Amino acid sequence: MCKKKSLLQIVIAFLLIAFTISCQHNIPISCDLVNFKVTATKTDATQNLSNGTITATAAGGSGFMYSINGAAFTSSGVFTGLAPFSVNKIVGKNAQGCKDSVEVTIGTNDPCQGVVINVTATKVDPTINQSNGTITATATGGTGFTYSLNGGTFQASGSFTNLAVGNYSISAKSALGCIGATSVTLGSTDPCAGITVLVTTTQTQPTTGNSNGSITALATGGSSFTYSLNNGTYQASGVFSNLAAGNYTIIAKNANGCLGSTTVALGATNPCAGVNVIVTTTQVNPSTGAANGSITASATGGTGFTYSLNNGTFQAASLFSNLGIGNYTITAKNSNSCLGTKLVTLVASNPCTNVNIVINQTIVQTTPCGTTTNNGSITVTATGSTGFTYNINGGVYQTSNAFLNLNAGTYLLGVKDVNGCTNTKSVAVGVVPQGPTFAAVRQLITNRCSGSGCHMGGANAAGYNFDADCSIVNKWSQINNTCVLYTAGWVKMPKSPQALFTAAEKATLTSWINAGHRYTD
Repeated sequence: MCKKKSLLQIVIAFLLIAFTISCQHNIPISCDLVNFKVTATKTDATQNLSNGTITATAAGGSGFMYSINGAAFTSSGVFTGLAPFSVNKIVGKNAQGCKDSVEVTIGTNDPCQGVVINVTATKVDPTINQSNGTITATATGGTGFTYSLNGGTFQASGSFTNLAVGNYSISAKSALGCIGATSVTLGSTDPCAGITVLVTTTQTQPTTGNSNGSITALATGGSSFTYSLNNGTYQASGVFSNLAAGNYTIIAKNANGCLGSTTVALGATNPCAGVNVIVTTTQVNPSTGAANGSITASATGGTGFTYSLNNGTFQAASLFSNLGIGNYTITAKNSNSCLGTKLVTLVASNPCTNVNIVINQTIVQTTPCGTTTNNGSITVTATGSTGFTYNINGGVYQTSNAFLNLNAGTYLLGVKDVNGCTNTKSVAVGVVPQGPTFAAVRQLITNRCSGSGCHMGGANAAGYNFDADCSIVNKWSQINNTCVLYTAGWVKMPKSPQALFTAAEKATLTSWINAGHRYTD
């Protein structure tokens, strides 16, 4: 009885152990039954930036983990900072060890495609010889704009200050890196245009033999005047003292450099009292980078005028030439030494403004089948200026207007005048047409030369082919011997089954030969 009970207890214990094992989750589960699958979505990178992303998701099971390009598995399926055109392998797995992968290629997108950045600018021209001009730029076609001047560092402000005369390029860049640009030219303003500086004086005459006279000057036509006595140093005060008898020139200069003058006589009759010398000028501005400008002065308020440039020696001639850009003071002095002045500003001019160079050409077409094929020519003529030189296809300019030894084709003619102004024109050199007798022979040979041993349709008997016009021209004697004269030792042509030339066909060939057997005959 005791033995049977022990056996029963053993059986029950075994069953309990088996049941316990079957209740645990360590029994392998087939991945085919789970149907584990990894999918991915992507965001392509911006052009030239590594900002692409991949988001991976999985289905089939639980406890998902992800890896990119063999890196360690993580619980997140989001991968960022990916470069454009990179190929990335995403591997996913679940808690049961089932795996799946997907390959994702990061492309690129251009944030500026279809975007037009329009840049507008307002300007304030600088004063002559000053760097006080400004440009203020605004842009549309995006947001978060920054601005650059002449390719410099971009800045948040569209305002650029302390600018001199010149050409400037303004670029605007949006938050996406899209760029637009505009060009702005700053000229110069003449602060003295329309300004007349008038100088009035009061004086105290010196006593005889003493230097105790004085002149007090006052000017209108501006502000912040300084004063000069006899072209001396300018001073803030208009009072000049300790003066002897004599003639004095007082010049007043305002804050913008505009000048006015008067002559004062101390201790003697003043010949300039009540005399107002007015200087007028005409000017020719110099070309850019050259000293070929000029100023011609004239004056009223007296007679016997002489003229001075920038306080230089007075001269009888009123013309001052060979001048570059800049400010010039013209002083006129009459026979009584009464003075008047004027400030003239010369600025650079473009010698090609309003110059219209018109190009004409005479073309000699090429003639085929001569000793050379480059027998065309172009002779160029131009109007609208002087001192022309010529080039072809962007070559070196030359004084000759003839271009010889040309093949048939298109050529770009260039003309440049004495001031460097240019123009171009595209012309074509063609081929002269066939002469009427050659055209008839060309048609005759095409129609009749089709049998065996002939030289048409790509055949190359005896080393030449009559598909080419020049082969006919160059082999005229052979054609005459075989098709018309039937010269001894020559095979009669055309060969059978083609019939020999008729009398009319022979006459066609003979007519061309007698005319000179050329392409143009």
